[in-house]
Amino acid sequence: KMVAKKNLCILILAAGKGTRMKSPLPKPLHPVCGLPIIAHILKAAQALNPAAIGLVVGHEAATMEETVKAGLPAWGVTAPLVFVEQTELTGSGSAVKAALPLLNRFEDVMVLNGDTPLLKTATLEQMYSSFEENASGAMVLGVSVPDPAGYGRIVREADGSFARIVEHADADEKTLLIHEINSGMYLFKSPLLAQALAELKPQGPKHEFYLTDTLSSIKAMQHPVLVFGSEDYQQALGVNSKAQLSQAELIMRRRVTDRLLEEGVTIPNPDAVFIDAEVQIGADSFICPGCYICGKTVIGKNCMLEGNVYIKDSVIADNVTLKMGTYVEESQVDENCQLGPYAHLRPKSVLKKGAKVGNFSEIKKSVIGEGSKVNHLSYIGDTDMGAGVNVGAGTITCNYDGKNKHQTVIGDHAFIGSNVNFVAPVTVEKYAKIGAGSTITKLVPEQSLAIARSRQVVLEKKGIQHD
Repeated sequence: KMVAKKNLCILILAAGKGTRMKSPLPKPLHPVCGLPIIAHILKAAQALNPAAIGLVVGHEAATMEETVKAGLPAWGVTAPLVFVEQTELTGSGSAVKAALPLLNRFEDVMVLNGDTPLLKTATLEQMYSSFEENASGAMVLGVSVPDPAGYGRIVREADGSFARIVEHADADEKTLLIHEINSGMYLFKSPLLAQALAELKPQGPKHEFYLTDTLSSIKAMQHPVLVFGSEDYQQALGVNSKAQLSQAELIMRRRVTDRLLEEGVTIPNPDAVFIDAEVQIGADSFICPGCYICGKTVIGKNCMLEGNVYIKDSVIADNVTLKMGTYVEESQVDENCQLGPYAHLRPKSVLKKGAKVGNFSEIKKSVIGEGSKVNHLSYIGDTDMGAGVNVGAGTITCNYDGKNKHQTVIGDHAFIGSNVNFVAPVTVEKYAKIGAGSTITKLVPEQSLAIARSRQVVLEKKGIQHD
């Protein structure tokens, strides 16, 4: 395990209201690629193994805190997390000031924005290494964007070193031509940051305290202030509206498919699949258009996912075929299984090796044994099914009595005729056979045949008398 960087605290600014999102949900909690924006940033921060992470909250602070605390284990964030409430929403300078009691305990402070889900861990690592090697007082991540409108510009001295940051609204014509912008991500020596924050003056029509002004202060104190340049401008893109949220989603989904293609997955049309950030897929699996693969799903090697398959938080082993329209949620599918078309696995379903679930069959909280087949139009719920069972079309487990769910047990190599109802709780022992159209309410012993249907009665039509 990496040793925590004792002197580094990472501060994430996530207090803003995000009014342009037109949503009551706090901006950092909007999802990108299956995880909230803030989760992507926390995961990137955690990868640096800092001594602590500070999260500045303001708007909907209680919701933010509750959601983040609940998500930390799933996101793999183990660094001590300290919530800092920013009561006065007067700019980025105020946000960092509110966190000073925390920041003063550490030598180095990295400041990140709570709305940049495309941030890359590798960039933060390189930036921190450069900061340490150059004994910098402060550092800003600078990126060159095709359209810098609205962003603060990084102005450099004649020798290429950092001069100052000029906000778009305050920039003259010459400055507006600069494409290198302030990403809003910084590193500081903590004592210098505290000193510079104390000198901040309110700026602009809203009388806000700009964190960017601290860089000029630290430079004036004769400490090196450096720009760390990155070629990948997309990682600095902030999400301030639903349009920008969808742009971030597209970029991240493309990153995910690029990674999977690199790992040997076949995806004929990467723009037509929806694969979440944490999904893992083995080599030579084939993903057709229209597939949604969500959450922490893991798919093995050599699987075939036909069009419009939906999988969430499930484990799919090697050599599995999921035919068109199959839906799998919180379930486990062992190797060589086949599902669909239009099969539905509800949570806590397990398909053992070589099992088949066919068209319009639904499985819920059940084990389908090795090599067993539930091929057509059946509902199997709360069932423990053995190996080699053949389930005929239209078989239903009647597992709910209006108050409680009950278990059905079907032994190895049982043969279930079509249109059978199992009124649970009920057990069918191994090698038993059930006649088509039966409603089974009692134990069916090993190797027996059970038929439970009323005798057919045919009433002949009587001759009709005419006058």
